[in-house]
Amino acid sequence: MKNILFLAIFGLFNFGFSQEKFDVAVVEKFQKELNTEYADSKSSPLTPEDLATFKALDFYPISEKFFVTAKFVRTKKEKPFEMKTSTDRKPLYVKYGEAHFMIDGLKFKLNIYRNIELSKNNEYKDYLFLPFSDLTSGKESYIGGKYIDLRIPKGDSICIDFNTSYNPYCAYNHKFSCPKVPLENDLNIAIKAGVMKFHD
Repeated sequence: MKNILFLAIFGLFNFGFSQEKFDVAVVEKFQKELNTEYADSKSSPLTPEDLATFKALDFYPISEKFFVTAKFVRTKKEKPFEMKTSTDRKPLYVKYGEAHFMIDGLKFKLNIYRNIELSKNNEYKDYLFLPFSDLTSGKESYIGGKYIDLRIPKGDSICIDFNTSYNPYCAYNHKFSCPKVPLENDLNIAIKAGVMKFHD
């Protein structure tokens, strides 16, 4: 339970970090590990009622279309801010950079954030947080948007695999406190990738 609360507080999983090229096997591993995590009563965010009947999460078909190599623009002199959550908790984040990319010939931008408290932990000092919502949110996917885990890139590009996007724990259980997707990270495109809306 302690581990679950830690993950919920920081919006973090230990998998799903971006790779440098599209790899179906990496996504399949992500899906398998996520299902294993959710099926285990010691690590699952599911309610006892849902866990009793849980078999697997629903995922969109894995698609290379939703793996992008984005131009990474490091934003400096950003001031930490309190990110809104599903509860009264307001953790400190800072905008770390911007990802500029194209899908279907259209240009998009997403802000990437760093959790101030988490960055003090040596194990997660290079961890970046990418929350987003899109035109599937509230329909085929969770209304509150989804998350992607990233690491600080070494150069001026960053790979984002939307196939490894996952739901906040709040999508499964209201007892958790989850960061809300900032309005500037709402994409005007249907990202049909990653975890779909949870079905009871």
